Amino acid sequence: MTREFELITHVLCPYVQRSVIVLSEKRIPYRRTDIDLANKPNWFQEISPLGKVPVLVVGERQSLFESAVICEYLNEVTPGSLHPEDPLERAYHRAWIEFGSSLLSGIAQLYNAPTLEEFDASRNTLRARFGQLEERLGSGPYFYGENFQIIDAVYGPIFRYFDVFESALDLGILDNVEKIQVWRSHLRARESVGQAVTFDYPDRLLDFVRKRGSYMSQLMACTDVDSTVKRA
Repeated sequence: MTREFELITHVLCPYVQRSVIVLSEKRIPYRRTDIDLANKPNWFQEISPLGKVPVLVVGERQSLFESAVICEYLNEVTPGSLHPEDPLERAYHRAWIEFGSSLLSGIAQLYNAPTLEEFDASRNTLRARFGQLEERLGSGPYFYGENFQIIDAVYGPIFRYFDVFESALDLGILDNVEKIQVWRSHLRARESVGQAVTFDYPDRLLDFVRKRGSYMSQLMACTDVDSTVKRA
């Protein structure tokens, strides 16, 4: 491959992680440039019509936005495929990739919920959604059996949220979903998934949530106080 790739990113973005995981799985060399989404540089606004990350800059001519588009492109221009060969199965994967995006929206609603009632509603919706996902899983270890696919790159960042959140709070969202827990553990152990974030990602994410002024922020503050008291 003679193309040069630069991925424009933000350190906490789960959609960025999808692209990074696919780049890693396909062994594609690239440069990574992190930006501050609260203070976007002018050049970024020119290449990202929606003002979002990730953006993949291909050579000096073209930029691609939206993680699904980026992952599909990277898959198509390199040997091998991270999609099933069967067209119907491939479409099925894409449908559940969209389901994964809805889960990310639900997670954002959870950590932004201002009241207990809205927090509980978001938590119950997520619990139900993961129950639906549990019913679609086979024997694993990945979504499509033994083969790691783009859909696994999508769900790795989703489960990472709960790895971090559960270090501070007992949310109970992923209780009683045994197949998901097996899948989650295999994704956590996958090198491409683990290396898709910086070493300080958990601290950055927790700090981000603590500053939201949401109900979850309050729960974390109470947990922090309890931990401090116990250590004392």
